[in-house]
Amino acid sequence: MTTAQTTKTSPATQNGQTAPPPSMRLRELVFGAACAAALRAAARLKVADALGDGPLAVEDLAAAVKTEPKPLRRLLRALSCYGIFAERPDGTFTHTDMSRLLREDDPHSLRDIALWCTEPWTWDAWPRLDEAVRSGRNVVEDLYGKEFFPYLNEDAPESADVFNRAMTTSSVQSARDVAQFLDLSGATSVADIGGGQGHVVASLLEKYPSLHGTLLDLPRVVANADPRLRAGGALADRVRLVPGDCRAAVPVQADVYVIKNILEWDDDSTTRTLRNVIEAGGPGSRVVVIENLVDDTPSMRFSTAMDLLLLLNVGGAKHTTASMAGRLTEAGLVIDDVSPVNPYLHAFDCTVPG
Repeated sequence: MTTAQTTKTSPATQNGQTAPPPSMRLRELVFGAACAAALRAAARLKVADALGDGPLAVEDLAAAVKTEPKPLRRLLRALSCYGIFAERPDGTFTHTDMSRLLREDDPHSLRDIALWCTEPWTWDAWPRLDEAVRSGRNVVEDLYGKEFFPYLNEDAPESADVFNRAMTTSSVQSARDVAQFLDLSGATSVADIGGGQGHVVASLLEKYPSLHGTLLDLPRVVANADPRLRAGGALADRVRLVPGDCRAAVPVQADVYVIKNILEWDDDSTTRTLRNVIEAGGPGSRVVVIENLVDDTPSMRFSTAMDLLLLLNVGGAKHTTASMAGRLTEAGLVIDDVSPVNPYLHAFDCTVPG
């Protein structure tokens, strides 16, 4: 038996049909940008919202979203190849489980996340991935002359808004899981570091009526905190909103510090943030770091893609269990436990030693 014979396999199946051969599959993959662009177009046009719950003719859908019918049919046809929308034999289109996630009113909506992952700066950055791989550095500073977040907030405010909405979506969808997971029964205060609009701290304050909280994030973010935390909100009398950059300083004292999904920057930023938290908390304080792990996830394609995007924009990385543990111990924390919060998040429960 020859080598070629030993490596020959039966054709794979895909959705009940024979999968394309490797040569065609590779052709499909190099057109991955077309799929991302089609998703972005559908999200910006709000096609999923206009479609509603029943089948709709393309002409009616085009009128609703103010497009030409023929190119809209081409867009929907392309997306339906990926299971996003479905075309019926009569030529009308209906929702699928995935296309419903592009609706703004879906409780599990990923519309803002789809927009964030396809923002204009990403189309500038992806072609330079080889440069980032060679150097290990981000490419944004060469593209725009400044670091990513200053660029976003100073030069691309619309993208900054999309980023904040996407982070809010992600936070809202995971905040209840985090609050259910964390046992803070022995604490009197908690600080959410880089916590965006504060959904995690709000969920924790709702769970523990005697707990006091602090939200620390950039001024522009804190100004748009969850309404429950702002003046007049249900939790306002138990929370303090602190504008600031945790990489520069953490002017917050608390029993417990929660750091969720922000230690993915470059090594220096991560080190500075951990150092600032340790200095603020002092010996005996508890630090809970919650992250997606690239080696323990049900969606390796998504997590590895985000890992590469972090390399491009901030020179950062998604962590493996070992790399996250290494960062924490190098910073001086003692890791007491590592546990899954949900299928996508893990918590590293740490203590600042005495």
